[in-house]
Amino acid sequence: MAPAAAVQAGLVATPRATHRIMRGNAMRRLRHASTQFFCALVLAGCAGQSGSPARSPDVASLASSEYVLGPGDTLTVFVYRQPELSASELPIRPDGRLSLPLIADIEAAGRTPSQLGKALEERLRTYVRDPNVTVMVRSFQGPPSRQIRVIGEAAQPMAMPYREGMTVLDVMIGARGLTRYAAGNRAEIIRRGAAASDQRAIPVRLSDLLRDGDISQDVAMQPGDTLIIPQGWF
Repeated sequence: MAPAAAVQAGLVATPRATHRIMRGNAMRRLRHASTQFFCALVLAGCAGQSGSPARSPDVASLASSEYVLGPGDTLTVFVYRQPELSASELPIRPDGRLSLPLIADIEAAGRTPSQLGKALEERLRTYVRDPNVTVMVRSFQGPPSRQIRVIGEAAQPMAMPYREGMTVLDVMIGARGLTRYAAGNRAEIIRRGAAASDQRAIPVRLSDLLRDGDISQDVAMQPGDTLIIPQGWF
């Protein structure tokens, strides 16, 4: 067969055709390599995930963050389908107890709302079949061990319930700031340890914080802290 006829018949590759074939082969090899690389990445990611599974939240730490009831808290106790046994605006007495219809006394302080609800259900089983009790906190005071106290030359000395992440600035906002006679830069936080005799004083310059905006003095508070603001000498 003549060369021209062979080219027309496709039996002989021209330079342009050869170039197209080579380029097509290179593209196929590149796609194959890319596919292998992607699969390797996916397998490596799956192996990493299976090797170090995500940790579930620590149940104990979650439970410890629940609000603990204390004397002075006001509750609403709702007994499902038993309105005569429910109560609203029910205070916890100074002795830490409360009373409900059919329940003369029950310890409420030191328990979380859900724990108190379960205890009430146990006491009501004598009178009600399968009681369902919900306890809602209407006003907060908390147990003494989780209160923050402000004494001395605060505009409103007080005890307030501790909140997660509370700082000195939060406390001073609640106490309405300093009096005109306060020596704010000589204030101290008294922090108690596990033992009654274990305590330390943390100096805090309240005047610099409140009047000059010195955020470095915005110390983190802990449950049971007492902020003492002395009087200045004139």
